[in-house]
Amino acid sequence: MSIPGTTKVGVSIVAYTDRKWGSGVLLDTEDVSIYFRLIYYDTLSMLRNSLLWASTNPFLAERLPKARFVRRATKRFMPGEEFRDVIKEAERLRTKGIASTTTLLGENNNSLKEADAVLGHYLTDLRVIDELGLDMEVSVKPTQLGLDFGVEEARSRLLELAEATDSIVWLDMEASEYVDRTLDIFMSVKEQRHNVGLCVQSYLKRTPDDVARIASYDCSIRIVKGAYNEPESVAFSNKKDVDQAFEDLTATLLRGRAQGGVGRVVLGTHDPSMIGAAKRIASDLGLKEDQYEFAMLFGIQRREQLRLASDGHKVRVLISYGSAWFPWYMRRLAERPANLWFVAKQLLP
Repeated sequence: MSIPGTTKVGVSIVAYTDRKWGSGVLLDTEDVSIYFRLIYYDTLSMLRNSLLWASTNPFLAERLPKARFVRRATKRFMPGEEFRDVIKEAERLRTKGIASTTTLLGENNNSLKEADAVLGHYLTDLRVIDELGLDMEVSVKPTQLGLDFGVEEARSRLLELAEATDSIVWLDMEASEYVDRTLDIFMSVKEQRHNVGLCVQSYLKRTPDDVARIASYDCSIRIVKGAYNEPESVAFSNKKDVDQAFEDLTATLLRGRAQGGVGRVVLGTHDPSMIGAAKRIASDLGLKEDQYEFAMLFGIQRREQLRLASDGHKVRVLISYGSAWFPWYMRRLAERPANLWFVAKQLLP
């Protein structure tokens, strides 16, 4: 098979010309392998940046959700736009020994009236969850609670949610510009209520310092890789660096657990290498399978969810709902561009 930009010169010699990498001669199969790995990761990076750009584009956000193939494709990642769709899947997961978390999609409200409406949604969700006896928690974005209108606006609404339940209320981490205010909100509410947890993002270079800052609270923390379009000055762009940061944070939090910490350690990943690393670190520290948790998104790595649960691990699946799903969906694709093939198949009759 001929590959654009390359010319076979001998058995193991390939000449190449590339707009980014220039031109030269690859002398052996290892050189050839390195070259095409560079091309592969560069392509993934471009795809990821394009998807993150699309997640913030108002024109696409208004028009693409109307496309039938896009709506079909989202079914893989969210069962429906209504909370009753979430309940149905949560009850199905419960029969498999898997717990759940739910979130109402949307961010950056335009008014405090919208923030109050979001609060009302979650309060209703919590009442239904309690009535059904489901092992389900809620996860909320600070801008949904009015952060753009002031820290106190979001803080008071988060406190009201925490007071309405005994289960953990998770505070998501959004773009880097919100991190300091999100930490302030979290620590303030944590001083009044034990049942709040914080999501942190491994791709942000500041996260290890943030985790150290809140370590004295012995709080529940969920680690994710992160999926906002951030400058390289504040976030790792290379997958290898993001993975290493995730593994380092995992080790830090699991060590705290092994030393008697009561805060839950929740690892939000579908990556087999990250799952394997977490299990290895936990084993080395003498932790049992039920002393830490894995969190995964609805519809992704379903076999792995079941396998982990059957092996005695705590597994919790995030089930999203709501009409404002387009930005979230684009970020999910950016996290794993291979999912684009699944979307492409929805174009077929």
